[in-house]
Amino acid sequence: MSISSQTDISPLTMAQKAMQVGQARTNRMLSTTFYLAITAGFFIGIAFIFYIVVTTGAQNMPYGMARLIGGLAFSLGLILVIVCGGELFTGSLLAIIAKASNKITMRRMLKSWLVVYLGNLMGALLLVCLMMLTKQYLQDNGAVGLNYMTVANAKLQYDFAQAITLGIMCNVLVCLAIWMSYSAQSIIDKVIVIMLPVCMFVAAGFEHCIANIFLIPMAILIKNNTPAEFWQATGADITQFNDLTWANFFTTNLLPVTIGNMIGGILLVGMTYWFILLKNKATSQEVKQ
Repeated sequence: MSISSQTDISPLTMAQKAMQVGQARTNRMLSTTFYLAITAGFFIGIAFIFYIVVTTGAQNMPYGMARLIGGLAFSLGLILVIVCGGELFTGSLLAIIAKASNKITMRRMLKSWLVVYLGNLMGALLLVCLMMLTKQYLQDNGAVGLNYMTVANAKLQYDFAQAITLGIMCNVLVCLAIWMSYSAQSIIDKVIVIMLPVCMFVAAGFEHCIANIFLIPMAILIKNNTPAEFWQATGADITQFNDLTWANFFTTNLLPVTIGNMIGGILLVGMTYWFILLKNKATSQEVKQ
């Protein structure tokens, strides 16, 4: 039965589902969580490959249309995570609802978040290694590789506060997409409710820490490992990408964006809906520490 024919899917029902999912996933074996996180990091990287390919050569398109196409392509990542199964750090932050309802311990929740983040990191970097071996970045006379570097380089131009707020806005939309998927009754329903929030955050240029763990290392390796022929074919100057360094990646993007993603998911979605819908229903029973 599809969501369109349901009459009993309420915000409260969705909040209770979010609490139950957070509890179940946090209490799952950490080894299982880690493997699922690897798949999610891999899936998000796949979505960025799709984004890069469809936006390569789109410079002459209207800005908004090119961003829309890229956003629709990138929505594949969260669709794969939710439909195929995976643990994505930005979505796992909704487990704060289970903690606020005294269903899980703080220690277990933080440990689960760390395992998911590390698993996402491994999955994204595994895909980077595979993609470097494919040399897919040489397609279209190097235009694909140039697009990787151009998009990544732009993400290293934000100041710290700007990167945090871009991360906040991103994970508000990611978590809302996941939240809405709790109302879905079929795979088609899930795909529909996921696509537009993800498309919007990509089109608006908001920042996702796990996506960037794939993109920016990929761009750095392309910059550092392409021969002179690549630069001649593309007509680009390697000095355009002097900001593509590991230090800049960690301090200018990954750290503030991760902080922003956590604020958006924990405070602006998770705790907001818990306060509105579940606070008065939370049990008083204390979880054993």
